Amino acid sequence: MFRYFLLPAILFIAVNNFGNAQDIGTIDKELIEQFRGTFNADKSTKAIMNAVSSNDIKNLALNRENLGKVDNYFSNRVESKGITDQKSTGRCWLFTGLNVIRAEVINEKNMGDFSFSQNFNFFYDQLEKSNLFLEGIIETADKPMDDKKVEWLFQNPIGDGGQWTGVVDIIKKYGLVPSEVFPESHNSENTGMMSRFLRRMLKEDGLKLREMYTIGKDQTELRKEKYQMLSDIYRILAITLGEPPTEFVWRYKDKDGNLSPSKTYTPKSFYNEFVNMNLDDYVMFMNDPTRDFGKVYEIENDRHMYEGQNWKYINLEADKIKTFAVASIKDNEAMYFSCDVGKQLDKDRGYLDVNNYDYGALFGLNFGMDKAQRIKTFESGSTHGMALMAVDIQDGKPMKWLLENSWGNSGFEGHLIMTDAWFDEYMFRLVINKKYIDAETLKLLETEAVMLPPWDPMFLPDN
Repeated sequence: MFRYFLLPAILFIAVNNFGNAQDIGTIDKELIEQFRGTFNADKSTKAIMNAVSSNDIKNLALNRENLGKVDNYFSNRVESKGITDQKSTGRCWLFTGLNVIRAEVINEKNMGDFSFSQNFNFFYDQLEKSNLFLEGIIETADKPMDDKKVEWLFQNPIGDGGQWTGVVDIIKKYGLVPSEVFPESHNSENTGMMSRFLRRMLKEDGLKLREMYTIGKDQTELRKEKYQMLSDIYRILAITLGEPPTEFVWRYKDKDGNLSPSKTYTPKSFYNEFVNMNLDDYVMFMNDPTRDFGKVYEIENDRHMYEGQNWKYINLEADKIKTFAVASIKDNEAMYFSCDVGKQLDKDRGYLDVNNYDYGALFGLNFGMDKAQRIKTFESGSTHGMALMAVDIQDGKPMKWLLENSWGNSGFEGHLIMTDAWFDEYMFRLVINKKYIDAETLKLLETEAVMLPPWDPMFLPDN
């Protein structure tokens, strides 16, 4: 439908005549002339064209009436220290998960600035995802190349994005190490080239496994070949990221200046000693208005490890999710949060609000899709993970929230401030400890999950 609500009334007839081209469905010269006439009839259009064509659209659409309406204070905030930076990567899911755990460790051990090695867990994430892809190829070897799942596998062999269940599975299997024990490499902070080689290698390996199947090789032989392929993947990862430690000596100084004794750890023993959290006690929530609330959903093959957990979540109204989130923050526990961060983001101020930019006023059009419509048309989905750290409650209602980001010190001191209205529109996933969730909601986890295909719009990993 052509939007003419801001056009002068005299153009109504011209607008109604649109579409009278002789060849139905085409754009002809007469229709172009109608477009030109409508465009030029409003005298202010030329000034708008000159301004927009010569400047950044986002800057021109900035809603100045919205500046200064929100302060930087919060009634309730989780204690944490130190800002991380994922650099040119899609590892926000890993930074977010580790930052949530880090806040607990800092509080438990009375630490100052402390962080885990993202590079360590990322190494094993990429190795496990490679195995998951190759197992998917083996399991679908009897299907044609144009089968929907086979196509999806070859389109998505590996990536550096992910979500909470991957954080849990990788940590439980491989453990954790401090950041100084296995620091970032150039390629862990700039994953583009490494990811390109991994994707190409895995696609070649996938074709080879399918060819082996066509000449009668059984699964034992296919998996024997797969192990050699994974050895090559390990080689690429070790060359680009470094080889992860199996044992290390470490000590730390707490906030009072006390130095702990040096001790030898393995990644698993370090995790067991320093992380006093049961990672299985966390529930993922989704706010997806395109599907029924109060039901459990699971996305097939959306996991980081072959033997790992698929992404499973309870779809719930935003206000109910907020109730659990407030309880968690008041108890000083951060949460894994993911959202469509690019929508209405004022990056310089670190401010997320639905009224930050008025693109409709700039173009004289109405951009009116609601959240459900944006999801259905792939206009909106989860794109970034952060740690939910604070809430500002006024008159018993949350007014704004604070997110610890992984973009260095950009935004508001390395954080993003999110209004409650923005939470409703662009929040997608939130992971909360069971102890903050009511019994009725937890009972939903006992129901059978609705299985969704891996190409579902909700599959989008956090980057």
